[in-house]
Amino acid sequence: MSGAILVVEDEPAIQELIAVNLEHAGHHVLRAANVQQAEEHVRAALPDLVLLDWMLPGTSGVAYARQLRAAERTRDIPIIMLTARATEQEKILALESGADDYVTKPFSPRELIARIKAVMRRRAPQLTDDAVEIAGLRLDPTAHRITGNGKAVAAGPTEFRLLHWFITHPERVYSRAQLLDEVWGDHVFVEERTVDVHIRRLRQALEPTGHDRLLDTVRGTGYRFCRELP
Repeated sequence: MSGAILVVEDEPAIQELIAVNLEHAGHHVLRAANVQQAEEHVRAALPDLVLLDWMLPGTSGVAYARQLRAAERTRDIPIIMLTARATEQEKILALESGADDYVTKPFSPRELIARIKAVMRRRAPQLTDDAVEIAGLRLDPTAHRITGNGKAVAAGPTEFRLLHWFITHPERVYSRAQLLDEVWGDHVFVEERTVDVHIRRLRQALEPTGHDRLLDTVRGTGYRFCRELP
């Protein structure tokens, strides 16, 4: 499952090299040469990961990473810092600024892709192609297939995305607004009650195998997906 990656890099040749390799790997690439351009992309729609050069004209990558982490809307976006700085102190600074990882220039495209995949698996598992399973309920993003105790479960595309989010983020309570942002995207404007409709459809799809019992309604708050059947 591909993600939208914002590449913030002011050197055209490096930006092009990164973009081509990411697109070849199946990602949607957004490009920015400075923080102002990056902010325009972020305001339009949250990217799934930011690939951020340390040395940028005007605001530095370190300062922008701190800015992203300080804002509630962007604080959870995975960030990988690109840096020509290789000292231990500078690497620590990159991580302390909010970066999840850093890649030292020069780097190989294969290494970069591997680092991106590792960070996404850790910070955004719903964006990977890894099959996931809880209590006999298995979701395979590559095959776009859901099974419950080995039996096929039929679900629509929105219910599939909703289940993928839940199954990769179990035991956490999410409000309707949070689910809209995470599953539909924060740039999509629909009524919060839309979530209830798709929750009901998801429960109906899971009911034949009994896995609808994994999905709890937390009164006054939202929904939680459990690791074990009650």
